Amino acid sequence: MASRLDDDTAARLLSVALENVLRDHPVHWTHLISSDEELVPQSELHPVFARSYDWHSCVHQTWLIVRLLRLRPALAEAARAADVLDSLLTVEGCEKEAEFFRGPRGGYWERPYGWAWLFVLDAELRLWAAQLGGERAGTWADALRPLTEVLRARWLEWTGKARWPVRSGVHSNTAFAAGLVLDSARAVGDTELVDATTAAVVRWYGADAGYGGFEPNASDFLSPALTEIDVMRRVLPEPAFLDWLAAFLPDLDAPRWSVLREPVPVDDPSDPHGSHISGLMLSRAAAWRSLAAVLPAEHPYRGIADEAARTHAEDGWRYVFGYGYAADHWLGTFAAYLDVGAL
Repeated sequence: MASRLDDDTAARLLSVALENVLRDHPVHWTHLISSDEELVPQSELHPVFARSYDWHSCVHQTWLIVRLLRLRPALAEAARAADVLDSLLTVEGCEKEAEFFRGPRGGYWERPYGWAWLFVLDAELRLWAAQLGGERAGTWADALRPLTEVLRARWLEWTGKARWPVRSGVHSNTAFAAGLVLDSARAVGDTELVDATTAAVVRWYGADAGYGGFEPNASDFLSPALTEIDVMRRVLPEPAFLDWLAAFLPDLDAPRWSVLREPVPVDDPSDPHGSHISGLMLSRAAAWRSLAAVLPAEHPYRGIADEAARTHAEDGWRYVFGYGYAADHWLGTFAAYLDVGAL
């Protein structure tokens, strides 16, 4: 699948991401409020990730800035982007964020999606810091550490006792989050986090067979089926994964699943839910591509996966720019993740 992230496109993504992480409004608050005294600006509780519409989007837009700087240090706004990261990823701000997550609401707020993207951001910074010229990234990673550590403890506690997954097509989806956490933990050598997440994934999905869901829902930006496949290919060796896949989706080539194999219409890409369907094309493309990469050349699903990855990528990239803030505040992350990956 050919890259679409040339320097001009990368510069455009960076410019939009910088605007997002500095934009105070509109903001979507999701806190449970127990008194008038708790009605405080988002930035008082979350001085680092108060913008870009909501906490999780600010986290992954910050990751996008870091990723682009790491890969394309000569982009036009690179110097400004580094200064913005200096202003956001401060010791004081990250400690304030960590303080919130140590509290009672910190055990569930932004779980699992926001937590997972935080691990991706942390791992990206740490890997960059280990490279020649990554000193500034090391400063940012050190500042972020208190928040990373409290969310790591929260993740271990939660996955150790969570009996069931969430098979949705939105932020609560546990398969997508677990996949991000596995990739991040492996990248930084955190074997405890890998083992705990692997055990949870096998517990949640290992016995699944005969998938029969209806996709997509009107607000999906993730495919429940493909995210589950994508996380299982991360935790099972090839022979076991192929057996699991054959049981999970034994008829992927049947007409029933054309709605999963083929891009679906985006009726209004400027509508918040419409933008979710735009993002669904990008996340599906990434999952299809990952599936194709682990299937043997002769596997009956290999051609399906290759073609679906191509068509979904072509469709999804059409909606990355120009459809308003409901789309702009997050689609760039998924476009970059599809094109250049993470870590």
